[in-house]
Amino acid sequence: MKEELRNIWHQSDKASAQKALDEWVKKAAASNVNMLKQFSKTLAAHRSDTLAYFDFDGLSTEPLEGTNNKIKTLHKMAYDLRDIEFFKLKIMAPHEIKYVLLG
Repeated sequence: MKEELRNIWHQSDKASAQKALDEWVKKAAASNVNMLKQFSKTLAAHRSDTLAYFDFDGLSTEPLEGTNNKIKTLHKMAYDLRDIEFFKLKIMAPHEIKYVLLG
């Protein structure tokens, strides 16, 4: 089931993805696994949001979310840190190479 769900994002167009998603939701809802049943309801409720991926040529917020998670982790690690400028430098440090190459 996991691989079938993953394959939805490898469809060539939104119509194919919609068909694959609908089939997956039906299959999951009919399963004997309660977690899959619950997830199928959630996925069905957010169907249009999920398929919006195909409206923007596969554009994803994944890199931004990864950066936000890194910042949250740094913030937890720097709980006692009082110097906000140092904290800003720590946030920018993993991305410094990209900035230098682009600049």
